Amino acid sequence: MERPAGVTFLSVLAFIGAVILALGGLAMCLGGAILTRMSAIGMGRPRMAMFAGLGGTIIGLILLGLAAVFVVVGMGLWKLESWARILTIVFAALGVLFYGMNMLGAMLHFHIFLFFWRAIFLVLNVWIIAYLSQPNVKRAFGVTAGL
Repeated sequence: MERPAGVTFLSVLAFIGAVILALGGLAMCLGGAILTRMSAIGMGRPRMAMFAGLGGTIIGLILLGLAAVFVVVGMGLWKLESWARILTIVFAALGVLFYGMNMLGAMLHFHIFLFFWRAIFLVLNVWIIAYLSQPNVKRAFGVTAGL
């Protein structure tokens, strides 16, 4: 069966997300290396720089790992793999939870811009779940019944 246009869009979106995560991960690793180097040459507070450098490197490696996951999911969506559809639904559901809680936090602190920005991403995640649950999209992935 031919790949639906929405699935192609989600696959490309996953690849774009992977590039952004990889760039962020590399930047964090580089920043961590710079801070660690600063601690080695005795700039001000060496222990603080060392811990910040280590933290930056760890966060960078986590971001690089997430980038790899996004590439795998993007390829799975491109090839219409059922597991990629399910994983995308799970990630979107986590996004709904995350952005819903963040919207409440923004509302409590009267951050109107952040509230609406997060609302956009919440709606996008709800759309992803609804779209990937449509019968014609499920058929494209070879799903006959269930999730």
